[in-house]
Amino acid sequence: MARPVPESPEPMKPAAFRYYTPKTLAEAVAVLADVASDDGRILAGGQSLVPIMAFRLAKPTHLVDINGISELARVTVADGKLKIGACVRHAAFYQPVCDGPLGKLLATVVRSIAHHPIRTRGTFCGSVAHADPASEWCALVAMLDGEMVAQSKRGQRVIAAKDYFAGIMTTALDEDELLTEVRLPLLPADARVGFQEFSRRAGDFALGMAVVTYQVVGGKIATARVGIGGAEPSPRRIAEAEAALIGKPPGATAFDAAAVAAAAAIAPLEDFHTSADYRRDLVRAMTRRALDSAAV
Repeated sequence: MARPVPESPEPMKPAAFRYYTPKTLAEAVAVLADVASDDGRILAGGQSLVPIMAFRLAKPTHLVDINGISELARVTVADGKLKIGACVRHAAFYQPVCDGPLGKLLATVVRSIAHHPIRTRGTFCGSVAHADPASEWCALVAMLDGEMVAQSKRGQRVIAAKDYFAGIMTTALDEDELLTEVRLPLLPADARVGFQEFSRRAGDFALGMAVVTYQVVGGKIATARVGIGGAEPSPRRIAEAEAALIGKPPGATAFDAAAVAAAAAIAPLEDFHTSADYRRDLVRAMTRRALDSAAV
């Protein structure tokens, strides 16, 4: 007896939307000003937006594709800062894009972002605009006190990292603002840098990460920055960990103290699989390992 064949499910595809392809920044912000209030979205790399559109978890009415704006695809150095345009792909950082420790740090961090195909399409600024707690670039921007350049029809404004991240996938950007550029301060030539993260499988979202930099003067740590991501709703610098390093010789004693301080300072996310205590321990371990890697 023949059995009925179940109908194939409808292919996953996004809901209908209007599509715009501006060729200049002025045109892009003008279009965004018109459509933002009607759930208009910016499309650059699309590695976060397109999948959730396919599942219809997001149904934007308008998509403003900025990939045709050549001025947004540049990485430049000026005024002591690395300036990263909105269409610069993750893969651009496989090799150092600037001299010194910052170029080295970016080239280290990028290897932990998802998988190679995503890195070839996804963008640095898109990750910062999406503000996922597990974003490696967001943690780096927070640690370095980076600046976000937002453009709208009303003009341009620069937002400091401490004012930019506002919670899980929430930022200080207004709905009609386009994140055109992220600016990172160049690091001194003698700065030491380190990064470590933990995920259950390579390419999975990180459950905890640490990115650090410090300088040693006269055998003691003179300046220090410790950034944490993946463990709280937003990435941030951990002042308590930095204080544990300043004035101490680099090594196990100072690094252990900073790692313990970082773990104690966070208000960790919890879910069905990951307890607060587990995330605290991850932060402690990742901070210690990042500091160790910076010392090499």
